[in-house]
Amino acid sequence: MPVSHGHGHGHFEGPAPLGPLAARIVIGLLTVIGAVVLLGTVLLWPSSPSIEVPAPFQTTGGDAVVTEAGTIVEQGPGACGSPSSGRVFPDDPLPPPAGGAYECERSIISIESGPNAGAFTLLEVVPGPGQPELSAGDEIRIVRQTDPTGATQYSFYDFARGLPLGLIIATFAIVIVAVARWRGLRALIGLGVAFAVLVMFMLPALLDGKPAVPVALVGGALILYAVLYLAHGVNLRTSSALLGTLASMALAALLSYVAIRMTHLTGLSEEQNTDVQMYIGTVSISGLLLAGFIIGSLGVLNDVTITQASSAFELAALDPRASRREIFGSAMRVGRDHIASTVYTLVLAYAGGALPLLLLFSVAGRSISDVVTGDAVAVEIVRACVGGIALALSVPLTTAIAAVLSRAGSPAVAPGRHSRATGNGDPGR
Repeated sequence: MPVSHGHGHGHFEGPAPLGPLAARIVIGLLTVIGAVVLLGTVLLWPSSPSIEVPAPFQTTGGDAVVTEAGTIVEQGPGACGSPSSGRVFPDDPLPPPAGGAYECERSIISIESGPNAGAFTLLEVVPGPGQPELSAGDEIRIVRQTDPTGATQYSFYDFARGLPLGLIIATFAIVIVAVARWRGLRALIGLGVAFAVLVMFMLPALLDGKPAVPVALVGGALILYAVLYLAHGVNLRTSSALLGTLASMALAALLSYVAIRMTHLTGLSEEQNTDVQMYIGTVSISGLLLAGFIIGSLGVLNDVTITQASSAFELAALDPRASRREIFGSAMRVGRDHIASTVYTLVLAYAGGALPLLLLFSVAGRSISDVVTGDAVAVEIVRACVGGIALALSVPLTTAIAAVLSRAGSPAVAPGRHSRATGNGDPGR
């Protein structure tokens, strides 16, 4: 059949009507999913349960641990057993009894916050594995508690990291904003929203006994809506990446459930999970493990899907006469390279996290098959494989959505009318 217009882009005649329809379908789907996510948030929103502080996190009096700021003003070896150890004193500690049986590292600490600010306490540490290595001038956190006699007692808690951590975070934020400008600032705001969802919704809901998988899916969807639209703008490019990421997250949840069931993973090889099972009876460890798989996959999925969507839209803008099939094929070539690099990045990241565990197994005299199939290592293997499968499948899915939507705004653009606004509308570029 002859083509009636002579601009050399008659091949858009067939698929052209699909663009606006596809855009309406995607926007409609995202609206419906968003409404379901909001409804799920309301239904899963935690109450205000009164949860008793677990024993490992209690003081000797059964209360929550309270820490104060302190600075080591004097430190050195000396005889242990001073009556001032852990006690509050105004100037100098009392000497240890004569003929002390052993020596320890003695640190005089200036208390800088709380009811005893301005006074001092003494910390005696017997050198050995796992003991802190303290030096004069170190800023630390000390636990304040009351002993059975009612006297205040202090003990070492951890090093104070507020200032160095603040400097590192500030440097990170400055570099991101300096390089990515307004888009970087919006990404940081999205990161703050993600942290708020985690702290204000997900963790309290899990403590409240809500099912872990729905909480993870709803929380993950809230994070994706906020992060993607804040960082990349409200446009078809971002919408295609968001729909692809949401579908991939649901797929990751299904794959994680099947894999955990097949391999009978418990997660109890991790000390934190054992503590949760022992002290917080309302939380399902298997559900928590599954939720961790889902949330852990979001970052890498988001990275891949937004890259694929951007590639498709950029290719469409560069060649207004390219068909959706050609855009899909070109973007998939980019996606295959991305999959190849991201998969081994994903596996190496998990291997790096499990490095101390692998080191212990290497000296335990166990066979490699026992090590690999044990719960501790198998959890990381399954986590990496599930993430890799979801990652690989997210590429063609997101690319197909983006290829269709990249022609949604103007299905037939004449040569020479190169417009980067085709289905894009990204104000941040």
